[in-house]
Amino acid sequence: MSQGLPSADNLRTTEVDLGGLVSVLATHLYSTPLVALRELVQNAHDSHTRRRLEDPDSAAPAVIRVRADAARRTVTVEDTGAGLTEPEIHAYLATVGTGYTRMLRDLTGNQELIGAFGLGFLSAFSVADEVVVTTTSHREPHLGHRYRSRGGEQYSVEPTGPRPAPGTAVELHLKTEHGHLADEGALREVLGRYCVLLAVPVYVGDDERPVNDIPVPWRQDTGGDLHAARMHFATAFGRRFEPLTAFPFAPADGATDAVGLLWVQDGGTYGSTDNRDLAVYLRGMLLADDARDLLPSWAGFIGGVVESSRLTPTASREDLQRDEHYRALQKALADAVVDGLYETARLHPAAWRRILARHGQELLGAALCDDRLFSLLADDVPVPTSQGDLTAGALRAAGHGALHVALGSGGGFEEMLYRAMQVPIARGDRYAVLPFLRRYAGLKNCRIVELGSEQGNRELFRDPDRPLAADENAWLTAALADDGEQLVAARFDPPGLPLVLVPDREAELKARIEDDQADARIPSAALRLARAFTARTDGTVKARLYLNLAAPAVQDILGAYRAGHTGSATAAALLRSLKVIMAAAGGSAAGDLTAALAGIGTAVAALTAAVPDGLSDLPDTLPADDRPTGEPQAGAPQTDDPQGDTA
Repeated sequence: MSQGLPSADNLRTTEVDLGGLVSVLATHLYSTPLVALRELVQNAHDSHTRRRLEDPDSAAPAVIRVRADAARRTVTVEDTGAGLTEPEIHAYLATVGTGYTRMLRDLTGNQELIGAFGLGFLSAFSVADEVVVTTTSHREPHLGHRYRSRGGEQYSVEPTGPRPAPGTAVELHLKTEHGHLADEGALREVLGRYCVLLAVPVYVGDDERPVNDIPVPWRQDTGGDLHAARMHFATAFGRRFEPLTAFPFAPADGATDAVGLLWVQDGGTYGSTDNRDLAVYLRGMLLADDARDLLPSWAGFIGGVVESSRLTPTASREDLQRDEHYRALQKALADAVVDGLYETARLHPAAWRRILARHGQELLGAALCDDRLFSLLADDVPVPTSQGDLTAGALRAAGHGALHVALGSGGGFEEMLYRAMQVPIARGDRYAVLPFLRRYAGLKNCRIVELGSEQGNRELFRDPDRPLAADENAWLTAALADDGEQLVAARFDPPGLPLVLVPDREAELKARIEDDQADARIPSAALRLARAFTARTDGTVKARLYLNLAAPAVQDILGAYRAGHTGSATAAALLRSLKVIMAAAGGSAAGDLTAALAGIGTAVAALTAAVPDGLSDLPDTLPADDRPTGEPQAGAPQTDDPQGDTA
C-alpha cells in the first residue's frame, strides 16, 4: 500500500471548536489577568506607530489614556492612533491569529511595532464579561463603529457617531473577581512597570503626568551626572532593594542588539541566595518580568532592565524562546556584570566597599566562576575568619606567609589552637571559602594549611625530635585519651600549649551519613557519593590527640615518669582535665566535664598535701638539667621494664 500523500478525495478540513479555542486562549494562555492591560496598551501603541507610517503628515499628538470606573466596574484604554474601518474590525479584531501589526512590520521593516500573533485582543476576555470597542479610522474620520462581544465567541458591529479624533477606545466590563482592577492607583502601579520604556506617553485617569515619565539613561542625554541618572532610574525601577551602584549594558560586538542598565542590589545575600531581578522589554513593552536565567547563576545580587528587538517571545508574550539571540544575550550580560564591577571598583570606591561588605560571601563563589572576576576580587573580597572578616592577603600576612583554614564548623580545639598561635583561621565550612583560598594560594604561590585534613595536620604537627618509647606511649594513652582518640606525639606551636585534640572529619562524616535518619535528610545520589568517599575509613579513630613534646609541661611529666616520680600520674590527670575542659568550651564532648572539674581539685589537693613525717620534700618540678633531651636520664626506668606510678 502506498505511503505517499492521500488522494484529494480523502482530504478533510480540520474542524475548530471556536468556543473551546477562545476559552483556552483568553483564560489559559496568560499567567495573570494583568497581561490584558499590557496587551491593550501594546495595541494602542502599535496603532500610533501605524498611523505615523500611513499618515506621516498628521500633527495629532500620540496619547494613550487608561481610565477606571469603580462604580461601573470598567477599565477603558483609549488612543489617538490609526483607528479601524469596519472591514478591518472583521479582518483583524474578530479573527483569531490574524494581526495587521505583523503584516505591516513585514511590509515596512519597522521594528517599533510590537504585536506578532494576533492574539493579544483575546486577553481582554480573561478579565471582562463584555468588551466594547468604539473606533474611528484616520482614513474615514467621518465614520464611527462599535464592536461588542460577550465571551469572544460572537460579536456585533454597529455604526455610531465618529470619535472627536481618529483613534480607539476599548472598554472592559470586568468580571466580578477582577473588579479590583478598576482602581486608578492599581493601574498606575501596573502600567508604570509595563510601559516605562514606551515612547508614547501613557496617562491614568485625568493625571497629566505620564506613568512612563522617567528619563531612560541609555536612550537619551539626561544631562549632568550620568551615574546619578543611572542610579535614579535604578531606584525608581527596582522593586525590592536599594541599588548600591548602577552601570550600563551596551554590548559593542554586535552579537545582540540589547541595551539597558544593570545594578548591584542592597539585598543581603549568602552563598547561593538568588535575588537576581531582570526585566526584559521587547520594543519598549515589558515581555518578561522575571528573566533571571539570562543573568549568570552566580550573580544573585544583580538587578536590571534590558530591551531588545531581536528576542523572540512565546505566544503568551510572557517569556522568551531559548534561541541564538537569547544565548548571545546571556553571554553579553555575564561580561557586562564583570565589566560593571571593574568600573565600580575603579571609579566608585565607596560603593565598592559597600558591595564587598554586603555581598562578600556570594562574591567568594562568584570569583570562582569567572577568571576576570577572580582577578578583580582576589585581594579585596572579605573572607570570614576566627578574627572577623579579613582579605586573603591579610590572612596570608597574619599566617606568616601561609593561609590557615579549618575544615570543621568552627569552635573546638582547632580554633583554640589558632588563638594560641595568634593566627587567624579561615572558616572553611562557609560557602566557597575553601576553594577560593585554594585558588588564591595557587595564584600567589603560598602555602595553605587545611587543619582537619591529613596533609594540613602533617604541616602543623611536626614529628618529634625523638619518638616516644612504647611504654611511654602506652602510659600517656591510658592517662590522657578517651575511647576513639589516638595519641600522636608531635611538636607544634606555641610551646605553651601541651596538647590539642583534632576531630577526624572523615569519621564525623561517616557517622552522619550512616545514621538511621540519613536517608530522610540527604538526597539518595548525594548519599551514595558520600558513602563511597567515607568507605576508605573504618571510623574507629574519631579524633587525634596531638601531644606537644616541645611543651615544658609535657617534658616535665615525661621526666617525672622516667624518674619514677610519684606525682607523674597526678600531673597527667591535670592535662586530661585540661583537654576535657577545652573540648567542652569548644562545643564538643571529650570525656566527662564534671569529672574533669573534680579531677582538678583532686590533683591540686594531692600536689599541695602535707609531706608525712619521715619523708623528704619532693621538688615541685624537675631541674632543667633533668628534662629529657634525647637520652634517658640516669635513674630513669628502662623502656622494657617501666617503673613508677601509672595509675
